[in-house]
Amino acid sequence: MHTRLLFLIFVSLTGALHAAESLSAKELAARLDALRPVGSTLVRMRMETSGAPKSTLQIAVKERRSASNDEVAWQILWPKERSGETVILQNRGGRTTANLQLDAPLFGSALAVADAIENFYAWKNQALGGTEAVNGTACVILESKPGDGDSSIYGRVKSWVDTRRLVPLRVEKYTRDGRLARRIETTRVVMDNGRAIPANLSVRDVLNGTVTDVDGSRIQHDAAFTDADFAKPSR
Repeated sequence: MHTRLLFLIFVSLTGALHAAESLSAKELAARLDALRPVGSTLVRMRMETSGAPKSTLQIAVKERRSASNDEVAWQILWPKERSGETVILQNRGGRTTANLQLDAPLFGSALAVADAIENFYAWKNQALGGTEAVNGTACVILESKPGDGDSSIYGRVKSWVDTRRLVPLRVEKYTRDGRLARRIETTRVVMDNGRAIPANLSVRDVLNGTVTDVDGSRIQHDAAFTDADFAKPSR
């Protein structure tokens, strides 16, 4: 996705920046934030969630982003009985609104609704937390905390960033009282428009035990959307 996961969940990241290892926490976060695509993007993804009930969903994610405003629509395409279910989110100046509770499971998956749009790399509080390898790849740990004006269901987020490609290979999200809520692992990285992006993710809701595997590698840039694509569905 690319997201936010979901990006929040699918953040577009470059593989050609040099000396990233020497960046400060704020500089690293700013690089990651700046590489998020501006404009309209359509991502088609498959989400498989274990547990009870088990589900497999085909989803279209529509994103329209500007320098000051993000609009995101997640819509189920398949199975037929759930086709048309939609979550609409908007972020203005760090404040997120949605047609569902932000801490609710996104379509019953291991992701929360907030994960579909939240951009913690834009938060004011960023710190380095050392280094650690993820599946043999050296990573810098970036710790992000919401500051004044940043709304979030989380108290902090840790990212294990492959600084050579500027790709987060692991993300952990913690509740406001310090509990690990979600762990997101990047399981496949692909090139898109000359950039390395996380294409497949494995998301674990640590508190509830749900696991969701996401394949979001089908990306269309400069997609044509209208305001109706981001209108909240009537009840």
